[in-house]
Amino acid sequence: MDTPVESTRERLLNVAEQRFGEGGYEGTSLRAITVAAAANIAAVNYHFGSKEALLRAAVSRAMAPVNTERRRRLDQLEANGYQPNAEQVIRAFIEPGLDLVLRRGERGAIVARFIGRVAFDPSQRIRELYAAEADPVESRYLAALQRALPRAAPESVEFGYFNMLGLLALHQSQALSKAPGAVETEDPGRLAENLIAFLVAAFDRGLRS
Repeated sequence: MDTPVESTRERLLNVAEQRFGEGGYEGTSLRAITVAAAANIAAVNYHFGSKEALLRAAVSRAMAPVNTERRRRLDQLEANGYQPNAEQVIRAFIEPGLDLVLRRGERGAIVARFIGRVAFDPSQRIRELYAAEADPVESRYLAALQRALPRAAPESVEFGYFNMLGLLALHQSQALSKAPGAVETEDPGRLAENLIAFLVAAFDRGLRS
């Protein structure tokens, strides 16, 4: 059984994901989080130290399973010196970003919106905080794509790569949304296939020609 301390910490993280995903970092007060989590400012200070540290902990928790699966899949692709092609690299990157998030039910939608919102927060500091969690794995994928596309200039592959990040974040931030025009995400597998096909064509035709 969880102790009261563990329960309070988890409640704060759960509420932080939801509120930061809905209102962004600057638009969400620490008081709003503590009230919704049935906690107080002292609890935030005790478990995390500050509002920014709470955000950092929430980002770390949300990204951990995605990072782990992306790392595992790229390690598997590159085992024994194998050079994966662009489609294999793109698939290994995109599928964990959708599957491990969108298949979690209601909380998956919350996590998806949270990741998408933080990744493109207007504050450079918040984007840097997100990047600190994502970059160690994402930089490996950028390098893998550059090796898979030797005829394309490195800066062109980087351009395509950051556009891939943006498209993925768009779909994550709209996860299971009922808003008009939102992307349908009831079938993450189909969404992944469509997104992968689009990205492969964009890299192949846009960067090699």
